[in-house]
Amino acid sequence: MARPIKQAVTQGTEGRSQPQAKGAVSAAAVAPSASGSLPVVPRGRAYVFRGALGPIFSTGMDRLTEKIERAGIPATTYEFTLCPLIASKAIESYRQDPAPIILIGHSMGGRCALQFSEKLQEEGIPVSLVVTIDPAHLSPDVPANVERFINIYLSKNVLGGGDIKPVAGFPGHYASYDVEQHDEISHITIDKVDAIHQQLVTKILQLTATPAKTGDEILPLRYAVPPKQEIELWDSGMAVAARPGDTLQALAVQYHLPLWALTQVNPMAADLPLVPGQRVTVPRHLEPPVTTAAAPISSGR
Repeated sequence: MARPIKQAVTQGTEGRSQPQAKGAVSAAAVAPSASGSLPVVPRGRAYVFRGALGPIFSTGMDRLTEKIERAGIPATTYEFTLCPLIASKAIESYRQDPAPIILIGHSMGGRCALQFSEKLQEEGIPVSLVVTIDPAHLSPDVPANVERFINIYLSKNVLGGGDIKPVAGFPGHYASYDVEQHDEISHITIDKVDAIHQQLVTKILQLTATPAKTGDEILPLRYAVPPKQEIELWDSGMAVAARPGDTLQALAVQYHLPLWALTQVNPMAADLPLVPGQRVTVPRHLEPPVTTAAAPISSGR
């Protein structure tokens, strides 16, 4: 699989979004302050759940857990059958140390991650990130206490195929990726894709330094990733206002995005001139701000 794009969009000095320099985010997340204080240590706890017959078919969850731990975040892999027990322990741990909670699950483990989130919601506990990887059908909707949600699934798969939706009025960041057109991916390999693992580890490392509330309008993303295209896990969409002469082709270049990512969420001809002020949904990554000037864009650029 081709290496996924790692650039994000931030607001430029003239209001137009510019690509963020590679490495800037990770440096900002760990760089010491001017006063010489110690670098920020990432905090949080990742709970990772295998699917049915996990030790045989969900071994990718173990590999992902190892990568998260090597990045400095405590993480443990569990069988989905232990979901209620682990959720109860997580509630106790959060009461003692309210660090960010990350839930990731494959197949039945994805269903568990959502049920886990519901139990935390009953206790008034937020969940920083939930990732479901080809979750089982009949999984619950994403509850409102989840700040960031990503679903990666195979829509025609009978073992997984869960097209997870958010609850009504969901206030968080939502992104759904149907990879059914990727013939190289199946239900028993989707949890083992290294490019997906690396993107998830990056997101987890950024949680502490990235506010979930961006100050701008949060737009949901739903994609059917075309064949042979990179699977890039944007966090949500943002609204920008077209300027004179803008087209989707021009915006794709400006925001360093594949054209298909704009035309799917803005169904119109790629070379059609946009009406000045017309709202366009642009996918974005949530990343720590490089400077205080790098604020998200709202209805204009």
